[in-house]
Amino acid sequence: MRVAHLLRKLDPSEWSGTEMAIQRLFDGLRCNGVDPVVYCPKLAQGNGKDPLASSGFEVQRYKAFVPVLGLSGQRRRQLLSVGGNLMSFDLISSLWRERNLAVMHAHTLGRIGGIALTIAKQRQVPFVVTIHGGVLDLPDKIKKSFNTPMDRGWEWGKLFGVLFQSHRLFCDADAILTCNAKEAALLQEQFPKKRVVVQPHGVPFEVYQLDQRQAALTAFPQIRDRQVLLCLGRIDPIKNQSWLLSQAAIAFKRYPRAMLVLAGPCTNEPYGEQIQKRILEPDLQGRVLLTGGLPPNDPRVVGLLQLSAALVLASLSETFGLVILEAWAAGTPVLSARTSGPAALIQNGHNGWLFDLDQPSTFQQALGCVLEEPGVAKEMASRGTAVSEQYSVNALAAKLKALYQELIEQRSCTT
Repeated sequence: MRVAHLLRKLDPSEWSGTEMAIQRLFDGLRCNGVDPVVYCPKLAQGNGKDPLASSGFEVQRYKAFVPVLGLSGQRRRQLLSVGGNLMSFDLISSLWRERNLAVMHAHTLGRIGGIALTIAKQRQVPFVVTIHGGVLDLPDKIKKSFNTPMDRGWEWGKLFGVLFQSHRLFCDADAILTCNAKEAALLQEQFPKKRVVVQPHGVPFEVYQLDQRQAALTAFPQIRDRQVLLCLGRIDPIKNQSWLLSQAAIAFKRYPRAMLVLAGPCTNEPYGEQIQKRILEPDLQGRVLLTGGLPPNDPRVVGLLQLSAALVLASLSETFGLVILEAWAAGTPVLSARTSGPAALIQNGHNGWLFDLDQPSTFQQALGCVLEEPGVAKEMASRGTAVSEQYSVNALAAKLKALYQELIEQRSCTT
C-alpha cells in the first residue's frame, strides 16, 4: 500500500513535535506493510541531514513559495519557517505522476492541502487530512492572529485557494484525523456526516529507557548538579517561553540550584531576539540555557529529560503534548499549562501537575511540590510512565492502516 503524505515543511534544522510525530508514524506504517512517500517543500539551502531520508523513506521535495507581495524578508522567513499558506506549481504534476498511489494523506491545510485534495479526486483515491496544530480547539487570541494582515502585503495567491477548493478540505475528505478528542468533538459537531478519528501520536518507549545522561552532561556541562527545569519545544510565541522566564525569575530566588533549559529551534526571529535579551537581565543571567534545535531522538535530548527535575510546558495551545509522553517514558515529572492536550493526559496531582497561565501562583505551587518533594514527584512520574507505555508506535500505525484499507474498500465499491 503506497500512501503519499503532504507536509507543509520538513526542515532538519527546525525539527519539532509535528516532524517527530510524522517520523514515528512512518516507522510504524513501514512495520505494518505501508509504503509512505513524503512530499515537502524544497529548502533554500542544505539545513542538515534529513532524518526521514536517512531512515530510508522516500522524500520528494517540491518548489514552494509564499504568494504575497510586499512582505519583509523577516516575515517571509517566518512564514516559511512555520509552513504558512504556501503555493506550489510543480507539486501538481508530481502528485499526478505518483505511481501505484492508494491513499492521499495531507498533514497540512491551505493551498497545499487543496492541491492534494484536487489530485485525489481526479485520481479517485481516498483523501485523508490530519490536523496537527488545532483548528477549532484554539484560544481566541491565536485564532485572531491567523487573520491579521501580513505586513500590509498583498496576497495574490488567494485565487489558487479558490481554484483548488482549499475551503472544502474537511467537507470533501474521506476522513479527518486529529490527536485531540476535544478538537474531534468540535469537528464532528460542525461536520456531522464526516468521519472524524482521534489518532494519537506514538512514542518509542525503549528510546527513553536507555541511559543518556552522560551525553547531555558532556554537551551541556552547565546543568551538572542543577535542578533542571526543561522546556522542550520551538522558540515561538505559542510556546510562551516569555511567560515562563518571568516565573523562573521568581522561582530562582527560592531555589538557588534551579536552572531553566529552553531546548528547541527558533521559528520566530523577533520573538527569539526578545528571549535572548531577556535571559541576559540580572534576574536570569547564568540561570537560563538555550540549546538550539536538536535532531530527533538525539541522545542529548533523552539525557536532558532524564536529568531534569521536571518538564515544564507553558504553551498557549497544546493540542496533544507528545513531549509529555516522552518525559514520562524517561521517568521525568511534568508540569503543564491547562490546555486541552495536556489536560487529557495529566490527572492533576496524580501523574503530574496542571497550572493556569492567568493564575501564576498555581505554577509556583506546583513547582514547589516538584523541587521540595522529589520523592513524591518521581512517584507521580512513574504513574505517567504507565500512561506512556499505552502509546505504542506500531499499534497506532496499525490502526491507521486499517482505516486506509477501509477507505480504499469503500472507494472501490462506489466506483
